[in-house]
Amino acid sequence: MIFTDYYKGENLPGNPKTRFDITASSGSYLPFETKLKNKKGGLSFYFGDCPIYFRFASKERPDKAITRGDNISSVFIPDPAAPLGYGDVNHTQDAILIFFSSDWKCIEIFIARGQKNNRINLYFLACNQELIDEFDLLRKDAKEFNRIIESY
Repeated sequence: MIFTDYYKGENLPGNPKTRFDITASSGSYLPFETKLKNKKGGLSFYFGDCPIYFRFASKERPDKAITRGDNISSVFIPDPAAPLGYGDVNHTQDAILIFFSSDWKCIEIFIARGQKNNRINLYFLACNQELIDEFDLLRKDAKEFNRIIESY
């Protein structure tokens, strides 16, 4: 398997539109388990437009960003009609694919450890639906969390 970890974030009622609480995950990716921890002991992140003050190594400016205080990942969305983007986790060699629901209320993050240099190829494999079995397996094995999480 190429993908090793899974995190599902949902924009819960009462949250700002950019805040997503983790409602299911593999619970096995240490950078997320530490960086996404919130005051209530749960995991959450913010997903929105890329802040102007973020600096980038490449010439291409990302479309969105996953943040929690600092930038966790820049997100590129090559086809605005497709509910799919890609990125990498800052300060790691890990690639991520991000699936969005049509109303942007649910975001699924799939992590491929050590695949940072293959993130665009993985994006195209996902577009061609060649990774569905891996994604379904990770979803099935994910631990669900209580969906009623207090906002802070």
